[in-house]
Amino acid sequence: MGDLSQKPALRLLGGLHALVLTGRTSWDDVDAALEHPELPQLARRPVQTNEVRRSWLLLPCFLEVARESGEEVFDLVELGASAGFNLLWDRFRYTYEAGAWGPEDGLLQLDGEERAPVPDELLSLAPHVRRRVGIDLDPVDVTAEEGALRLRSFIWPGQAGRMERLDQALEAGRREPPKLVRGDVAELLPQLLAGRAPDAMTVVFETAVLGYLGDERWASVRETLDAAGRDGRLAFVWTDRPAPDVHEHWGLWLRMWPGGEPRLLAHADFHGAWIEWL
Repeated sequence: MGDLSQKPALRLLGGLHALVLTGRTSWDDVDAALEHPELPQLARRPVQTNEVRRSWLLLPCFLEVARESGEEVFDLVELGASAGFNLLWDRFRYTYEAGAWGPEDGLLQLDGEERAPVPDELLSLAPHVRRRVGIDLDPVDVTAEEGALRLRSFIWPGQAGRMERLDQALEAGRREPPKLVRGDVAELLPQLLAGRAPDAMTVVFETAVLGYLGDERWASVRETLDAAGRDGRLAFVWTDRPAPDVHEHWGLWLRMWPGGEPRLLAHADFHGAWIEWL
């Protein structure tokens, strides 16, 4: 079945699920499914997901950028964008304890559990997104059925809520497909930041990719951001451990240039189910 060294179990299960979703096999006869002639090709696909509920975690972070900087116009760059759903965060409708944010007819409705509430003053801010671009080694084209099937196949049976959100996000991505660039984030980020416009706040963000970069390429990303921050307004929102000994959830971090230091804004669930605003 070729090289399955990258998460082989997930790739195999994703291939099986793709066959089930398209009616070519059934979970009721796994032995036969494992012998399906199309499985080897499907199981070679790299694992690719795009959890749109993470936008519910990202929104307060972006609003904090607007609050602290006073900026009203954002240019977005997402690292590890997959299908780019989270680049469309301003098109969604959100519910928090302090109120709602976003268009009432938003392309997607998102909420979650607040273990410590998002401040109501943040929800009064409404930055405008002018440009959006994502970088990914293997971006997913959701305007093609193969791309949609690929994302669906890596959501497991029984996760009905995630599948429903994905289907809504697929529709949003087809209506307003963001610009996605194929390539390595450490290599392409310098080019994107070198060409940024001076009349808006550039917001770079990621939700999962840094764990796959390795120390050397992560250091390269930090150096690129530091260099770009010396030349103009820049913000970076990212996920990392909130402390060295914490592994069971994320920290949501923010750094702004010029002159800012990294700040932990919140603790959060990996897939966006809960947030604890600090």
